[in-house]
Amino acid sequence: MDNNKNKKQEKKNGKKDDQHDDLPLMSLNHVSRLCKSVKDSVEFYTKALGFVLIERPEAFDFDGAWLFNYGIGIHLVQAKDENKLPDNHDLDPMDNHISFQCEDMEALERKLKERDIKYMKRTVGEEKDGVIDQLFFNDPDEFMIEICNCENVKLKPKGSIDRIKLSSGHTPPVDLDSNAAKAS
Repeated sequence: MDNNKNKKQEKKNGKKDDQHDDLPLMSLNHVSRLCKSVKDSVEFYTKALGFVLIERPEAFDFDGAWLFNYGIGIHLVQAKDENKLPDNHDLDPMDNHISFQCEDMEALERKLKERDIKYMKRTVGEEKDGVIDQLFFNDPDEFMIEICNCENVKLKPKGSIDRIKLSSGHTPPVDLDSNAAKAS
């Protein structure tokens, strides 16, 4: 009863407790990318990364394509203005990128070599916290992509562990002990 009274009072005052106001989000649905050539980008994402071309709703009356695999959607949209696209050939891990978890980094590196895709390889971390292997490369429109085995590092929540929502599909490991240790 008191909880409902508090919520009504918060609503009346226009205040919310943002730290505990859960949203009904489930998972990442898709990433959208502008393209110089939708055709070239479809070829890249299907052949280099194994995405599958799927049908788009007919209501979308502009040039584009939808791809899906691994529980992730990629929506490609033909750019009206190529000046809006990145013009950066550098591979900088501290720049904007999307990242995909990989279970066989060597196989993916071989595929990049076979397709003659320029990439940067690095390893970060230490055994105690987990070692991460990373491959960085650009798609045909210079958007950077990272392939990693980031699940070698457990998530260590700094706040309340009960606030993390995991999807029913592929989920990263969560280090429950680190949260309990910080609480005590």
